[in-house]
Amino acid sequence: MNGIRSGEEKMYEFFSHIIMIILSLLAFLPFWLLIAASFTEEHTAVREGYKFFPSQFSTAAYGYIFQQWAQIGRAYGVTLLVTALGTVGSVLVIMMASYALTQKDVPGIRLVSFLIIFTMLFNGGIVPTYLVFNNLLHVKNTLFGLLLPGLFCSAFNIVLVRSYISSNIPSALIEAAEIDGAGQFRIFSQVIMPLSKPIIATIGLLNGVAYWNDWTNGLYYINDAKLYSIQQLLNEINNNIQYLSSNANSISGIYTSNIPSNTVRMAIAVVAILPILCLYPFFQKYFSKGITLGAVKG
Repeated sequence: MNGIRSGEEKMYEFFSHIIMIILSLLAFLPFWLLIAASFTEEHTAVREGYKFFPSQFSTAAYGYIFQQWAQIGRAYGVTLLVTALGTVGSVLVIMMASYALTQKDVPGIRLVSFLIIFTMLFNGGIVPTYLVFNNLLHVKNTLFGLLLPGLFCSAFNIVLVRSYISSNIPSALIEAAEIDGAGQFRIFSQVIMPLSKPIIATIGLLNGVAYWNDWTNGLYYINDAKLYSIQQLLNEINNNIQYLSSNANSISGIYTSNIPSNTVRMAIAVVAILPILCLYPFFQKYFSKGITLGAVKG
């Protein structure tokens, strides 16, 4: 009978649950250790190391960060703006490029597809990229310095979405729309986009996380502290703390012994990843479905 499971199936299910619990713990415990370490008293952390349950609780690391909250809040605003605009823009670029690559009757489309895939293997490197964005596009100390490098998206995302469109959107729907007189823009906006929600959520999450975690573009193109992203600012704070701690004896007139140099690094990491951790559960089901459906087949 279909409703009765054999002993072998029950054993398989039991061990599958055990393995998944272990893997879940292995993924969760580093985050817990990070959070616990950020709430550990500085000297206790140095003396005893980081523990899952700190023997002496302290919020000094977060106090040090929130003393500079005016600048951190501004950096959060810059990062939120860049992440929102960059994610929407990159998703549109990826979707349009991917849909264009599915049009096999367009002259030269195979060459364009080859050039896009070619960039997965080779790229121009940091120096030519910097010269293009800085000298040609003049993005230095502008929000475009944080936006444009990520907007010119990766070839992997285009290949992923192209595979999704080719495998999961019936060509009969597109042909029916063409018979009804719809142009390519209308087909794209009213057929392709609504049927691509799982893959849109997937690439949106990937690009959103990339924009949120990005600090290299700020390092290359941003010198104005008013345009610092949260990652760039927290990296600057971390470097300043490290400098003060390592040169405490040679710096006169500055009291550095109370700076929580070790635990503040953990607090910085928590502050940086907290928004992503809060948002990811809401997109996780779309992310998993999009990766599965968009995987290259055959």
